[in-house]
Amino acid sequence: MRRIAVFTGSTTGHSPAFAALAHSVGEELARRGIGLVYGGGRAGLMGALSQGALDGGGEVTGVIPQAMVEREWARTDLTDLRVCATMHERKAIMADLADAFLALPGGLGTLEEIFEVWTWRQLGFHRKPVAFLNAEGFWQPLLDTLSGIATAGFLSAFTLEDVVVDDNLADVLKGLSRQLGD
Repeated sequence: MRRIAVFTGSTTGHSPAFAALAHSVGEELARRGIGLVYGGGRAGLMGALSQGALDGGGEVTGVIPQAMVEREWARTDLTDLRVCATMHERKAIMADLADAFLALPGGLGTLEEIFEVWTWRQLGFHRKPVAFLNAEGFWQPLLDTLSGIATAGFLSAFTLEDVVVDDNLADVLKGLSRQLGD
C-alpha cells in the first residue's frame, strides 16, 4: 500500500483521546512508509493526523476546495497541497490518489466520504479496500445499525464482511494489505 486516504473530523470531539489517536495514526503511517491523503485541513483531528504524519517524516497530501482555503482552513506546510474547485472534485482526487480508505472518528463529512468510497467499491467502480478504525468502540453504534440494515435486506452480508473493521491500527492495516494482495 503506497497511500491511504484517511477521513476524520475537522474538530477534535470531546475526548482528548481522539486527537491522540489521530496523531498516532499519522505517525504510524509515516513509520511504515505509507503516504497520507486527507482533506487538507489544519484543525481538529485532521490537523492532528497530518501533524503526526509530518512529525514522522511522512508524505502528506492534502486536498481542499478553494472556498476552504479562502476561509484559512487549509494546512499549508504539507508535502503536497492540492486545491480544487468543489467537494466533489476533492473526493474524486482523494479516491484517485489512494490505494485504500480509512475512517477515524468524525462527523457527517467523515461518514459521507467513507460511505461514498464504500458504495463505489460495492458497485465495482474500484476495488480499493475500505476500513473503520473502531478505537474505543467509536464506530460500534454505526456498525450495529448497518447490521440491522443488512438484516432488513437492504445491505448484503458480503458488503458488511468486505469492510475491514478493528480497534487496532496494525490489524486494520494488515486487513487492508491483505485485500490489496500486498
